[in-house]
Amino acid sequence: MPRDLAVNSLGFAKPPSETRVVVAMSGGVDSSVVAAELASEGYDVIGVTLQLYDHGAALAKKGACCAGRDIHDARRVAEEMGFPHYVLDYENTFREAVIDEFADAYLAGATPVPCIRCNERVKFRDLLETARDLEADCMATGHYIQRRMGAAGAELHMAADPARDQSYFLFSTTRAQLDYLRFPLGHLKTKAETRALAARHGLAVADKPDSQDICFVPNGNYAAVIEKLRPGAADPGEIVDMEGRVLGRHGGVINYTIGQRRGLGIGGLSEPLYVVKLDPEVRRVVVGPKEALSTRIVPVREINWLGDAPFDSRAEWSLSVRIRSTRPPAKALVRPTGPDTAEVELLAAEEGVSPGQACVFYENGGTRVFGGGWIWRG
Repeated sequence: MPRDLAVNSLGFAKPPSETRVVVAMSGGVDSSVVAAELASEGYDVIGVTLQLYDHGAALAKKGACCAGRDIHDARRVAEEMGFPHYVLDYENTFREAVIDEFADAYLAGATPVPCIRCNERVKFRDLLETARDLEADCMATGHYIQRRMGAAGAELHMAADPARDQSYFLFSTTRAQLDYLRFPLGHLKTKAETRALAARHGLAVADKPDSQDICFVPNGNYAAVIEKLRPGAADPGEIVDMEGRVLGRHGGVINYTIGQRRGLGIGGLSEPLYVVKLDPEVRRVVVGPKEALSTRIVPVREINWLGDAPFDSRAEWSLSVRIRSTRPPAKALVRPTGPDTAEVELLAAEEGVSPGQACVFYENGGTRVFGGGWIWRG
């Protein structure tokens, strides 16, 4: 009679020593703790770090993931914990799949979120395939999000710590990817717990600061990066009101975002004005009163649906949606207009909704993530 094997912490009915797991290691404390914890539990761990952009530039830049220092830190953790570690050159892939689209979307007046595209097109696609090539049973990451088993299979849920929750950036994770992925940190209540685990394993990265910037945008200076990638992008133009009256001049549409109030360079007005629209084709920045920013109807496309029933099996879904990572989910009605398109009606109008942002779907009053899509002009 075959003996029954207990299910291990990664969900497999075999001993950890017979379970191979590839850990995506950015060199930060989160993914380092994941790798160290799994190695200490006896799993067959392989660490993989992606070099995403020029190594020389990476060495000079601090505070961003996958830079030269971070590659060194990831390798050091692997050496300390005794598992193999590989660095893969994904520079060309990253440029084509993430950076080029970021530049083009920004030039088109959108507000892109490149970290989502990186997860979707690089980490959870190409790196996941590398993990399969290495005959791993699963791939683990340091993201703060939870994977739970439901009646219809693996489900995506928000992290236990709302302050660390990364579900907004992972909405495009597909069902097939979710079957293969594991997120060992999602249940932790605070970042302090993660750092305590790092200290317990004696990791040098235990006190390493979190990365803040988009990795290829030094000091958050989007305009400088866009101008370098797309020469001529900072051409000057007109600042106009909603009736088309010229109020001033600007030094490039790329220096403005929807909802911006400060730094418009137009004075002598009776009321504060905000950027309500960017029209890069004619190099115009359109400004208006705050109420002009309020939006109730949001067109969404490229929807990744993680519900149990097909997305277009209903005329309407009552969900909560998040249109910015820094805002809490708000109640909305999501009306499918096709298999992967929808009209989202916000029950309470929100300000600063911009093409290029993600619209992420959540269970009303719960933690489950139902996917989401990309806001566009309609």
